[in-house]
Amino acid sequence: MRLQDKVAIISGGARGMGAVEAKLFASEGCRVIIGDIIESDGLKVESEIIKSGGESIFIKLDVTKQNDWDSVVSGAVEHFGKIDILVNNAGIALFGTLEDTSNDDWERVMNVNAKGVFLGTKAVIPEMRKVGGGSIINISSVSGLIGQATVQPVYNASKGAVRIFTKATAVQYAKEGIRVNSVHPGSVDTLMISHHSDTPEAQERRNRLTPLGRVAQPIEIAYGVLYLASDEASFVTGSELVVDGGFTAK
Repeated sequence: MRLQDKVAIISGGARGMGAVEAKLFASEGCRVIIGDIIESDGLKVESEIIKSGGESIFIKLDVTKQNDWDSVVSGAVEHFGKIDILVNNAGIALFGTLEDTSNDDWERVMNVNAKGVFLGTKAVIPEMRKVGGGSIINISSVSGLIGQATVQPVYNASKGAVRIFTKATAVQYAKEGIRVNSVHPGSVDTLMISHHSDTPEAQERRNRLTPLGRVAQPIEIAYGVLYLASDEASFVTGSELVVDGGFTAK
């Protein structure tokens, strides 16, 4: 198993990509802490993992609150003794233009997508230091690499912040064996884009934007995250893993 005896925290683990990542990690021998604000769905994922023979706990987490991160870290150590992996997966997106973006929109998106990554990373580093290293995977987006006509620029700004934050922390903590990488998905079949592709015509337009002709399934992103979390990526840090079906190659 690729993550045997490792312990991972996954923020936003109750739904979408986070839930798929949590189940995949558990199937590879990892003990998983699911952090999310959606308690009912988080407990459901926890139950599914346990029923499948894995180990998991759900801890309620608002990624914008330091006290919540402190609780998740202490809970992880209390239940499983250590922290090897953090997946900063939680995120929100807004569609539209700059002029559609209110001050409250800007603060909300930046707080979840950028501040949440900062708080999570800062919270786990002392525990990773105790075990001699770890792997932090920050879920950014193709929106952190390019501009887009239909996405509010605050989303691009937040994901661009995640990209460069990843590189800075990778450089600062490499000597302590803590690897930090970012993943940049294109369109993924989750609730985040479902309302934006809720007709056959809209789905077809979105599919045409990607050279492979379709959106990704969450498991296709999760396997990239698994690689970066595993020892197979022991010489990979400060890197960007783009999983976008060729979207940014155009």
